[in-house]
Amino acid sequence: MISRTAVVTILLFLCAGLSVSPGFAQDAAATSGPPGTTAPPPGSTAPPPGATAAPPGATAAPGSARPADAFPKVPRDWGGFFRGTWPPGMYPMESQTKGFYFDWFGLIFVVGIAGLWVWTCGWVNDDAHSLKVRPEFWNGVLLVSGVFAIMLALVSPNFFVAFLAVAAGYGAPTGVYVTERNRRVPEASKVLTPRHLKTVFYRILARLGISMVSKEVRDTVSGPPIRLIGKSGKGAGEVDRSRQVETSRGYLAARELIYDAIMRRGTDLHLEPKEGEMSVRIRIDGVMHPAEPFDRATGDSIVNIFKVLSSMDITERRRPQDGSFRAEMEDREIDFRVATQGVQAGEKMSIRILDQSAGVKSLADLGLRKQLADGISDVIHQPHGMFLSCGPTGAGKSTTLYAALREIDAFENNIITIEDPVEYKAENVTQIEINTKANQTFATALRSVLRQDPDVVMIGEIRDGETAKIACQAANTGHMVFSTVHANDTTTALSRLIDLGVESFLLADSISAILGQRLVRKLCEDCKVAYKPSVDELQKAGLPAGKVEKFYRPPPADAPTCPSCNGIGYLGRIGVFELFVVTDRIRDLIREGSSLTAIKAEARKGGMLYMREEGLRLVVRGTTSLEELLRVVK
Repeated sequence: MISRTAVVTILLFLCAGLSVSPGFAQDAAATSGPPGTTAPPPGSTAPPPGATAAPPGATAAPGSARPADAFPKVPRDWGGFFRGTWPPGMYPMESQTKGFYFDWFGLIFVVGIAGLWVWTCGWVNDDAHSLKVRPEFWNGVLLVSGVFAIMLALVSPNFFVAFLAVAAGYGAPTGVYVTERNRRVPEASKVLTPRHLKTVFYRILARLGISMVSKEVRDTVSGPPIRLIGKSGKGAGEVDRSRQVETSRGYLAARELIYDAIMRRGTDLHLEPKEGEMSVRIRIDGVMHPAEPFDRATGDSIVNIFKVLSSMDITERRRPQDGSFRAEMEDREIDFRVATQGVQAGEKMSIRILDQSAGVKSLADLGLRKQLADGISDVIHQPHGMFLSCGPTGAGKSTTLYAALREIDAFENNIITIEDPVEYKAENVTQIEINTKANQTFATALRSVLRQDPDVVMIGEIRDGETAKIACQAANTGHMVFSTVHANDTTTALSRLIDLGVESFLLADSISAILGQRLVRKLCEDCKVAYKPSVDELQKAGLPAGKVEKFYRPPPADAPTCPSCNGIGYLGRIGVFELFVVTDRIRDLIREGSSLTAIKAEARKGGMLYMREEGLRLVVRGTTSLEELLRVVK
């Protein structure tokens, strides 16, 4: 890493070379006599050029007018001896020596470019380290190219050549770095773009006290390009609570925190109070990662800001509360679900980030193999039945159901969803959000929805027996029902519904298929490392020895930091699925109350693969690691 002190030291040495550079000095002949003359002016006794003065005490040569060892006299017509530039009026050809020894314009240009180069080197060093964009390489390139450009400018014969040297040696490498770093950041973080230059212009005007822009633009200039909006920001006649916190302490820190979590692809944000500080953790790809903590006063202010935006009571710190707010960022809206809980050290807050732009568009985007995708497609296009997605919290169940809904023509079918909360917005789909305070639960909303002539009904989650029974009855009366249920695998989802009070015959007639799923992290394609698996690893995976030549895993801890994944080794997630299609034989087993073992054995005869078996396909292909698969799928 090259420090600013080292760069400034190099700059001082370069500036010292200005005294000997011909490029920005006046004609050097001005200090050695009139141009084109080889002899002193008439009447002078000065020796011709190249003659050496006689040493003191020397005697005059025979026939000479002065002793041979005498120094020559200084010609009076030359005005005496001067070191450097001749004073005005002293030099015989005064018109050729007017002005300073250096060209003022050229000198200011070189010194200004050198100062800009020093600042650029410092900015590139900080920016490249923060973005992991080859900092050592770009530090060296900027240092060498900058020194080369300034030295070439110093020795150039005219200003045009000096300008070309600076453009080639300083401007070109800087432009290449900006191009590379802009590819790795979102649009709002790019530099030297029209938007960035406009922001810099507004910022300069703001520092000068000139206000020529709207409040939204001033917010963008004074912080990250994100605007927090209160829950009731769009309701007619309602108060936008975001205006109540704009002048609060910590408002800018709250915006920066939300912006940073989104840029890091976070799905959850946790603010946890501790003695003396408010710790911050962000869930990225299903794993918690620490972030920079706040001091306790700032952290409490940020919590209060989010509570005000979510229409919560800021005076209540012991009772659990929940709410929501929104944010506008880069021409898109992002929803946030907020929940608080009183703890020993204060009040803990968790924020769920629902980025609409990150949603899955279709079943093909889920990463399903062709047989699974075709099986799911056959189920969801049935005229009636029930399709369930099961798994723990955060397994992507709602995302899968939305992808399935997008496979259905929303113009030809009446699609209604009942959710708590509405996670993704869908066009031409009626979406209902549960409101327990108004006594609108899944069961009451489902009864009302069935009177709205629906073709497809999506229930966010089956939590109680009443909702489960109504959903099964809806599936038996000509409706296609999509829903989720918390269960470890597909067969246990059946027992879960029976435990909720659904009769076996009703469940057997209504259920069409159950999809079990988990999300595993994908290995970073830029830094994953291949290795030969050991016998123990193959036994854990259930593979015969010698059948697989190599697995992949993240790089070791001492490896250079990968700029794509910031050294984590994983980038993004992919689903691991288990599709359980209910056949006629399985319906008979459910009606008879057979054991889950018998039902599972029958499903295996139909070609069902367990989630671990599906995940091993990803391990062998190098999509994920064996450690990650065993961490998620038991």
